[in-house]
Amino acid sequence: MSLPLTRKDLMIVNMGPQHPSMHGVLRLIVTLDGEDVIDCEPILGYLHRGMEKIAENRTIIQYLNLREIQRW
Repeated sequence: MSLPLTRKDLMIVNMGPQHPSMHGVLRLIVTLDGEDVIDCEPILGYLHRGMEKIAENRTIIQYLNLREIQRW
């Protein structure tokens, strides 16, 4: 008995999240069929949520310095 030829073995690759000190921090979930990209789901916002958590325990003056560093 032979297998149907329509079956595809897709590979799902999780790329990221990249290091927070890099510009454009993101995570990509990429679906591949061999070398062809079938789907790519970007997930943004890792740096933003981290900065909000840091701000919970700081005064506004302390947090403004961090915001300036983040905008570079």
